[in-house]
Amino acid sequence: MKAVTLYVTCSDQSEARAIAQQLIKERLVACVNILPAIQSLYWWNDAVQDDSETAFFAKTTPTHVDRAIERIGELHSYDCPCVVSLPIEKGNPDYLKWIAEQTLKKD
Repeated sequence: MKAVTLYVTCSDQSEARAIAQQLIKERLVACVNILPAIQSLYWWNDAVQDDSETAFFAKTTPTHVDRAIERIGELHSYDCPCVVSLPIEKGNPDYLKWIAEQTLKKD
């Protein structure tokens, strides 16, 4: 089983939770882990920014990555949200199978 983790930063925990719930409801991801408090330093608008944000990791399959990234962009408040895909090279086979099962569309 192949699986992917999406790493996403959001303005706050409320936004992360709303995006996560929608991704799960649409079966684009199987699971989301929210990290409620991160400190982000980055270059934006010609200056170094130093902000508190919330991040999340979402587990999905390679076939759902493009649509999940697109959907996050539609739901996100940022002009240029951080959304990156990280392949899962190895893992618990039962967990990887569970990810695949949970992202199947159900009627």
